[in-house]
Amino acid sequence: MQVLFLIVFIDLVGFGVVIPLLPYYALRFDAAPWEVTLLMACYSLAQFIAAPLLGRLSDRMGRKPVLLLSLACSVASYLWLAAAPTLWMLFAARLLAGAGAGNIAAAQAYIADVTPPEKRAKGMGMIGAAFGLGFTVGPAIGGLLAGANPATAHLARPALLAALLSAIAFGVTASRLVESRPPSKQVAEERPTRLTLVASAFERPALGRLILLFFVTVSAFAGMETTFALWANRSFGWGPEQVGWVFFYVGLLLAALQGGAIGHLSRRYGEARLVTWGAGIIGAGLLGLAFAGSLWAVLVVTGLLAIGMGLLNPSVTSLVSRLAGADERGGIMGVSQSASSLARILGPAVAGAVFTVWGRNAPYYLGALLMVLVVAMALGLPRREGALAS
Repeated sequence: MQVLFLIVFIDLVGFGVVIPLLPYYALRFDAAPWEVTLLMACYSLAQFIAAPLLGRLSDRMGRKPVLLLSLACSVASYLWLAAAPTLWMLFAARLLAGAGAGNIAAAQAYIADVTPPEKRAKGMGMIGAAFGLGFTVGPAIGGLLAGANPATAHLARPALLAALLSAIAFGVTASRLVESRPPSKQVAEERPTRLTLVASAFERPALGRLILLFFVTVSAFAGMETTFALWANRSFGWGPEQVGWVFFYVGLLLAALQGGAIGHLSRRYGEARLVTWGAGIIGAGLLGLAFAGSLWAVLVVTGLLAIGMGLLNPSVTSLVSRLAGADERGGIMGVSQSASSLARILGPAVAGAVFTVWGRNAPYYLGALLMVLVVAMALGLPRREGALAS
């Protein structure tokens, strides 16, 4: 379990490391705001394509080989990112990094393999804690190592450190991770296609609803992630270091909630209620961000965003894993992860365009409106486990 924590942590470090650097990339490569937000979206595009493929491959070959392959891909991508001299090479390196990050579906399937249903929310919460810590360390690394001067920012340093961390994770996975799929289940049997898995998921009303509300939530949240550095720069004149510290604070809250409290909360209130509450809190945080006029206000509303996502994310993942059969779990988790990745493609792209056309607060108004829809969908989730499975 500790090895999986490290793997997912590395994935999120790689995702988050460029967040506070977006204004720097805009200056260095003469890119518009919508172009630098697409730098985040292209990472998720590759993850969207890779996640179900790696998830299905892990159902067939086992989780460990897929995790090793993806980590090797991550090492290569960060080395390329550090050396990229042009904007197109920057995009290419991020595409390769996103393909490696498709391993999250295999990691989630591993957790589902080794935990009973009643403890699965806690296991997924551990993955969520790795998300939170990676999301904490990634932006902090990016901001602190790059420096505060746009003219002399060291954009290669964060990527080189991310490459080193990925190499360490590869070594630990190779030497320490025990395969969770019994050999008898790793036969070359006929496997459903991605479209079949998607159709199967949405034929089950509760499962389809969960994946859809997860997609909308991540779209809204990703729009905030990718525009926050630009918003903070225009609102307060902040540079990467200040933005990095804000994301560090958000990540600490996410890690504390998902790594500690989520298991107790899910047992007491049930995952369906936590999804509803999390969606409402995220909506309040997005709306509040548009009105934040001081550091303290920013800390309050970003704290709400962290709490809301900390409640919603592991609860949705746990429910999805419980609704998937053992022989399709990797594939279904891949579908769910692909929905998240697709949201991280569309969310930043839309937020960047809205930011450019209607101003810095427009993405947060739109995100809050989307979360109203998510709350409505979450209220329709059955609260009883037996009803949820129907």
